[in-house]
Amino acid sequence: MARALFIIDVQNDFIEGGALGVEGGTAVANGISKLLSEHREAYDYVIASRDWHDPESSNGGHFALEGEPDYRSSWPVHCVAGTWGAEYHDELTTNAIDHHVRKGQGEPAYSIYEGTTEEGGTVHELLDANGVTDVDIAGLATDHCVRASALDAIEHGRHVRIITDLIAGVSPETSRAAIAELAHAGADLVTSDLVER
Repeated sequence: MARALFIIDVQNDFIEGGALGVEGGTAVANGISKLLSEHREAYDYVIASRDWHDPESSNGGHFALEGEPDYRSSWPVHCVAGTWGAEYHDELTTNAIDHHVRKGQGEPAYSIYEGTTEEGGTVHELLDANGVTDVDIAGLATDHCVRASALDAIEHGRHVRIITDLIAGVSPETSRAAIAELAHAGADLVTSDLVER
């Protein structure tokens, strides 16, 4: 049995002050770094995703280039490949990350499973190749990419834990709904102080 930590989209554009900043995003970045400094041995693999959207493109309608975004399926421009907004937040310790995943290149993508590793493979292939059965999830945003990544991990047969003090969402209402949905789907809800080998 191997365990992985998914770090979902802890990027400048999703932190306070970014294009789609989430309240509590900086605290999440700090909390994940603290977890990795104290309990890196709890994880066989640390896998981090980033939105990495194409410039000068709607990315399959993901960017509202004309009219107002609906904040459900269309959004303001964010996390454009190669820009400051797409980079990991400075408070996130990146030297503990084993695999980097980019998603949303030319199309909408919320789940880490929709991304591509630096080696060109999928997260599903990566986990299977390394015998990963258990996945902990932290990051941004609870009600969108964390939710989608966790549901996909459950669908692919992983035992999933959501680290509830290391996530933050776009809105309290939709975040609560997402957490309830994930618990109903089989995810365990834990706090970072319970993470240990």
